[in-house]
Amino acid sequence: MSTPNLSPDETRRRRSIYLLPNAFTTANLFAGFYAIVQAMNGQFEMAAIAIFLAMVFDGMDGRVARLTNTQSAFGEQYDSLSDMTSFGIAPALVMYEWVLQDLGRWGWLAAFIYVVGAALRLARFNTNIGVVDKRFFQGLPSPAAAALVAGFIWLAVDNRLSLQEHAVAWVAFGFTVYAGVAMVTSAPFYSGKTFALGRSVPFWVILVLVAVFVFVSSNPPVVLFGLFMVYGVSGWVIMLVRWRRARQLARSRNEQGSDPDAGLSP
Repeated sequence: MSTPNLSPDETRRRRSIYLLPNAFTTANLFAGFYAIVQAMNGQFEMAAIAIFLAMVFDGMDGRVARLTNTQSAFGEQYDSLSDMTSFGIAPALVMYEWVLQDLGRWGWLAAFIYVVGAALRLARFNTNIGVVDKRFFQGLPSPAAAALVAGFIWLAVDNRLSLQEHAVAWVAFGFTVYAGVAMVTSAPFYSGKTFALGRSVPFWVILVLVAVFVFVSSNPPVVLFGLFMVYGVSGWVIMLVRWRRARQLARSRNEQGSDPDAGLSP
């Protein structure tokens, strides 16, 4: 029995399981699982790098599915479950194993806040598909939240910050709680979905892309953490700009409404 309002080809496509995009999703899931295993072994730098690799695979699966026209309902659900593992559970467990456990109940509470925030974020994203503006995410996306947490771990381990310093644990606590709460806010974060891989671009865009790769490779922990720090607060800046514009528009309308001569020709 075919799905209502869908052609037979569309129904077959939604029920099918395609290898290429789901292979990237599986790689995303493996990277998240690998991060957890490495954290249990005390290899926190490798765990943080694995979370960043999961981000790369997660960014590829959807774009590959759209380019090859292999989207499916199975792929959407599989991607969501993989994201929960790689960007919800893995960052919280890695952070807890690294330093949050030194804070006792406050440590696991911070990790749990992050996990709940990621679960709510993904559930809201799945239910709001086709409703919100595609140019912006509603709340901090879970991969960016995971990058914020993993980036701090990678930066601290790479620079050998002393774990005996109690301040490091509380800074980690702050980053974890902020990332968890930011995921469930309504702050708009740029999605980048308007950028099409199949569209032709000027030559200077390629040069900028090469420059970005060189910049990141110069010091990956510092550069990546700095970039995601900027992105992690960009939503609040966009919200503030929108709020100020709305106030100015409301003020101008009130001034025009209170002026009895407004809109009258001389």
